[in-house]
Amino acid sequence: MRFEALRVAVTGGTSGLGRALVRQMLDRGARVAFVARDRAGIEQTLVENPGAHGITGDVSKKDGIYPIAMQITGLLGGLDVLINNASYLGPVPLALLADTACEELELSLATNVLGPFRLTKALLGALAASARERRGGIVLNISSDAATTPYPRWGAYGVSKAALHHLSRIWSEELAAEGVRVLSIDPGDMDTPMHALAVPDANPSELKRPETAARELLEVLR
Repeated sequence: MRFEALRVAVTGGTSGLGRALVRQMLDRGARVAFVARDRAGIEQTLVENPGAHGITGDVSKKDGIYPIAMQITGLLGGLDVLINNASYLGPVPLALLADTACEELELSLATNVLGPFRLTKALLGALAASARERRGGIVLNISSDAATTPYPRWGAYGVSKAALHHLSRIWSEELAAEGVRVLSIDPGDMDTPMHALAVPDANPSELKRPETAARELLEVLR
């Protein structure tokens, strides 16, 4: 895959891994649209990444999905790669499942599973067209080791990421005939604002930089 003129959409594009992906995709010549809830964060990211397109939206909201999808394809003229990166951690401080409010679990599932499901579904036509044109047709879902390891107190996040991982595997099988690739990849523990919320006493020097994780993910896309 050549990144020049590649049409890429990234959710959660104003912080951590998402911001690093936006920067590195642009550096490689891709055309990038990113989605985030916070308009101020979008404006700052646009200042740092001239040429990108910022879309204000919340993937956890059902009614927001089609406006997001329409803006992505309208701004980019189609879509070659969708990166579902936006995530919700769950209750902070991290809580045992028995102490997790139902609303917290619902929001984790809405953001980490239903959001990627709905957005991917809304963009499948564009992605299938990209695959037919041999431009791309790739969905990259950002997973976590919490999807496969039952860490105590990571219940809401872990359950949602496990569901996303299996959803990716099923869609990978079902969409193979269309030429659409669906990947689920754990980028590893990174020095991000989300990780700092989850593990406030972690040593940042022992964590992967988001820029490093972004480079590794782009190598997978090749």
